[in-house]
Amino acid sequence: MKNLKQKLKYRISILVFIGLLSCQKEDQSFGEIVAPSNITLDYEIVGQDAENSFGDGSGFVNFIASADDAITFQYNFGDNTGNVVSPTGLDTHRFTQNGLNTYTVTVIASGRGGISSSSSITIEVFSDFNPIEIKNFLTGGVSSSKTWYWNAPVNAHLGVGPVETVDPSYYGAGPFEKESVGCLYEDELIFTQDENENVTYELLNLGNTYFHRLEVLDELGLPNPGEDTCYEFDNSGINNVLFSPSSSGITDDLSTQTSFVLENNFMSYFLGNNDYEILSISDTEIHIRIIQTEPSGATLAWYQKFTTENPFGEGGGEGDDCEENGETGETGSGNNDILVWSEEFDTDGAPCSGTWGYNTGAGGWGNGESQYYTNRPENVIVENGILKITAIAESYNGSEYTSARLLSKDKFDFQYGRVEVRAKLPEGGGTWPAIWMLGANIDEVSWPSCGEIDIMEHKGNNQDRIYGTLHYPGNSGGNANGDSISVPNVSTEFHNYEIEWTESSINFFVDGEQYHSFSNNSNVPFNQEFFFILNVAMGGDFGGSIDPLFEQSSMEIDYIRVYQ
Repeated sequence: MKNLKQKLKYRISILVFIGLLSCQKEDQSFGEIVAPSNITLDYEIVGQDAENSFGDGSGFVNFIASADDAITFQYNFGDNTGNVVSPTGLDTHRFTQNGLNTYTVTVIASGRGGISSSSSITIEVFSDFNPIEIKNFLTGGVSSSKTWYWNAPVNAHLGVGPVETVDPSYYGAGPFEKESVGCLYEDELIFTQDENENVTYELLNLGNTYFHRLEVLDELGLPNPGEDTCYEFDNSGINNVLFSPSSSGITDDLSTQTSFVLENNFMSYFLGNNDYEILSISDTEIHIRIIQTEPSGATLAWYQKFTTENPFGEGGGEGDDCEENGETGETGSGNNDILVWSEEFDTDGAPCSGTWGYNTGAGGWGNGESQYYTNRPENVIVENGILKITAIAESYNGSEYTSARLLSKDKFDFQYGRVEVRAKLPEGGGTWPAIWMLGANIDEVSWPSCGEIDIMEHKGNNQDRIYGTLHYPGNSGGNANGDSISVPNVSTEFHNYEIEWTESSINFFVDGEQYHSFSNNSNVPFNQEFFFILNVAMGGDFGGSIDPLFEQSSMEIDYIRVYQ
């Protein structure tokens, strides 16, 4: 197991000494290279007296190092907190391991040309800082464990800001913003307290770590493409948690005044530091911050929020199966009368990540649309058994509208059957809701060779007319194969939008009334697995001009059911 914080500090210290050496090589007047000698290392344990031989329990020790011909000093305190450079030889260190413990403290004195000498002493220090209430919140109590997850549904669950405040004003991640990263929200953080009130930590991250400090990737032997993302790096294992009073200077109303160090580990998102200040903590939520010095020398405060309630349900983030979804276990009879899969949207909050992913961004993928797709709850949420995808007129990332596009790609796909979707549609000029499917092989053959089945499309500029369409080579875009039907009150009432898809035909229905039929055959790409897409676009080639008075409107979906 690698202590990443220690490794970084060693690397920084080495760079300091190399810098000193290189500068001195250019200075031809520094004289003879001499190793430091007569090293002395004295210490004073704070609060030590006749009744307290090992200190007052605070764990603080003052160190004084000196040596002849020394330019700078470096301490290693023997407690896995890494190396500390001290140009004067003076340093105050706090030992946080509870109880009476023995430490070997080493000081390295460096002279001209980078030549160094060292000396070590052994000391015994007593520490009794024991924030038991915080330990119990963190672990569930003595002889208990508690698992924490990213509090992905809340704003600024990952953020960064100035060190003087606790405001992530530079950046705050929106709800589920990092889901597309693919590994961050899968992490499980387990804190355990033993019968002696000692706390340990275990990170379960499936062998993948989300890195921010990219300069350390080369050192760890990892590829470095120059972006914050997930890399194959397993930092699993059980590590000690060392508590101490916070030294940030933040007032009591903004902090618990308690910090902890994770020996050899970090809280899911690698920032080059494993020293965390607890801003607030309860039975179900914790808010922490980490002070980080960037390679540029700038000092930032990073913020993280975790919860004991898994936002993705049992089993973690990407790839989990929500209880209401999945196959019924029955085999279709071929008459499309047996329910084999359904999405009932029974769980409030974000759509089930085991079934749905997101496309995010602007432009509409070639259709000239005006919205920016997000995964924010303002644009997509499940409430009272209904999925709501809402288009909003607002300035966002250079676009004038926001909305959402969900897809079941790589999570659920199927071949043949009867699809029934019960939905109520948005209204307003320029709205373009769609319930549709694409061939699961789109990454290999691209569109339109993968095939597209538009179960339902509607445009607010032609209210109450429903379109059903097929796109495939030779019949795509404006030359697609489809038809339409007039349906009253599509934006004020729920209607059933259906297709019957077999090896020989694809038929389109609204509320049981057929309005289009297609003869399926082996020359078209409709004899393979397809996945679902749900979205509300604004404007574009099909949606047309947008009403300047448009504010917002939603597509509401009660359920999606597949019969075979």
